[in-house]
Amino acid sequence: MDFQHIIEAVGRYMDFAGVAVMVIGALVSIPMALRGYQPRKLPEGSKKLTVYRSYRQLLGRSILLGLELLVAADIIRTVAVTPTYESVGVLAIIVLIRTFLSFSLELEITGRWPWQKEPSEGSSDPTGASPAVTSS
Repeated sequence: MDFQHIIEAVGRYMDFAGVAVMVIGALVSIPMALRGYQPRKLPEGSKKLTVYRSYRQLLGRSILLGLELLVAADIIRTVAVTPTYESVGVLAIIVLIRTFLSFSLELEITGRWPWQKEPSEGSSDPTGASPAVTSS
């Protein structure tokens, strides 16, 4: 078995792992949501999640992890096996689309963009911005 075949096999296994994470995550999320799963860190003053919202968050997390594995598989196959301008261009488009999906899912799950800080416990600002300091 040569290097190219090994990399192709690793890429296929990564693809399988990404899809498996999404499918298993969707199936495991159902009973967890029905049992009333709640995230450890709920924003202060927020209500408990409904079964629907809980399922959406759990499903979103499994999709995010699956997307990360699929992106890794694409990068492994494209860069290691066939690094042509066309394949790198297709990879760039795939990564852009999956990155957009990841950001959208992160915003849906946490209510903030990935680059925003988590709100501090005493802060009521959902964006995580620190309160302005005024001088007297």
